[in-house]
Amino acid sequence: MPLSVAVREAFLAEARIASLAVESGEGRAPLNVPVWYDYTPGGEIRFLTDGDSIKAKLIAKAGRFSILVQRTSPTYRYVSVEGPVVRSGPTTLEDLTRISSRYLPPDAVSGYVQGSDLNVLVTFRMRPDHWLSADLGALD
Repeated sequence: MPLSVAVREAFLAEARIASLAVESGEGRAPLNVPVWYDYTPGGEIRFLTDGDSIKAKLIAKAGRFSILVQRTSPTYRYVSVEGPVVRSGPTTLEDLTRISSRYLPPDAVSGYVQGSDLNVLVTFRMRPDHWLSADLGALD
């Protein structure tokens, strides 16, 4: 059963690993890789990556991407969203801290951020314009 707007946005806002997919062209399947991301209901999806990565190059070329987040224990639930890149640029200290804080224990964030090279990171922002979602119900 599809999720309501409020439920799907709340689910996407939880700290989950996303599977990001982007068209790869050249007769190949889409590139599909795990990423850390950030989302606030009603806002844009943000994630960061090395600016020289294949993923960054493909997203810049395609101008859009999709992500999928899921829960596999009862009940199975997923949210998939795609949309255009509305902004990309150098990753700020705030971007890196905000996203890493969603996934790392509080005492590990500072070391992770300090050990990262902001000069090579780029942050992409996507405006969701197409959603798919479902909760497959309780297991009997």
